[in-house]
Amino acid sequence: MSISAAMVKELRERTGSGMMECKKALTETGGDIEAAVELMRKQGLAKADKKAGRTAAEGTLVVAAGDKAVALVEVNCETDFVAKGDEFQGFAAAVAASALTASPADLDALLAAPLADGKSVDEIRREKVAKIGENIAVRRFVRYETAGGVLASYLHGTRIGVLVELAGGDEELAKDVAMHIAASRPLCVSPEQVPAEVVEKEREIALANAVNEGKSPEIAAKMVEGRVRKFLNENTLLGQVFIKDPEGKQTVAALLKGRAASVVAFTRYELGEGIEKKQENFADEVMAQVRGS
Repeated sequence: MSISAAMVKELRERTGSGMMECKKALTETGGDIEAAVELMRKQGLAKADKKAGRTAAEGTLVVAAGDKAVALVEVNCETDFVAKGDEFQGFAAAVAASALTASPADLDALLAAPLADGKSVDEIRREKVAKIGENIAVRRFVRYETAGGVLASYLHGTRIGVLVELAGGDEELAKDVAMHIAASRPLCVSPEQVPAEVVEKEREIALANAVNEGKSPEIAAKMVEGRVRKFLNENTLLGQVFIKDPEGKQTVAALLKGRAASVVAFTRYELGEGIEKKQENFADEVMAQVRGS
């Protein structure tokens, strides 16, 4: 049968796919639009699986907040160009909202959570991959819920996100602490929470430096403890100097004590951290895309 422009237009609007792909699907299904949608969805899933191995280190961090809960989600794609697009940003925001309301136990549960039109987060993700043409991954999320504490979030653009929960204090203080965490990158709340292997490695480094400086064993031992103590203060939240203190003297511990508050927990995400980006020749990459690989 003849495939009309109106049929192609309707299929494009429903699937977000290209004109030639829509025309081909309609031809293969004899002009049956519903069958064409199903066919293209199946083809889209296949395309998504094919792209799944490609590195996705760009993307966005999104926060969704309710009265007693807040969620932070990282969704990745391959390029900054796609990351800034409305299609990708809308999907990421919807995933964050699902993480907040569905209260999933883990990432698999989030991917299986309903998102739109009876489809799961992962089904919609696959459809976005087919439509946008890049690998998209819901990488991780964290959700805080509290009965009586204070929750706050902070986003530095779309590349750094922080959640924090306080016992005591207020929303303004919690927001300030979240901003501090975003800027200062503490490893954990207090020195006691730093893994023993991290402390031991710093002690080894400090001892080697002291020996190289020609210090006696007695002096070296004192220097090591002093440098380890300095490392712990600089890399744990309570020991760090609060970034908004104009004199640069007040620690976060002192700030919290003065407001009768304490930090229950915090999470800091940085977009793409830990993902090894594949280095390619740009010209080769363009040619690979042109060839459809």
